[in-house]
Amino acid sequence: MSQFMFKQDLAMAYFPDRSKESAGKLLAREIHTNEPLMAELSRTAYSPKRKLLSPKQLQIIFSFLGEP
Repeated sequence: MSQFMFKQDLAMAYFPDRSKESAGKLLAREIHTNEPLMAELSRTAYSPKRKLLSPKQLQIIFSFLGEP
């Protein structure tokens, strides 16, 4: 993966049957309740408020949650 991705787009990829708002909340919950995932993301300057995910952040998320 070599492209940035909006967090909302990633959420919709994981939860395509949900509304954008609901998908975003579900993805945020998946990320923030997974302590090892959050620890890895924190090493990449991840912030829950940022809307854009870097390729490295996406790689980390995929390694923990699988690709959507």
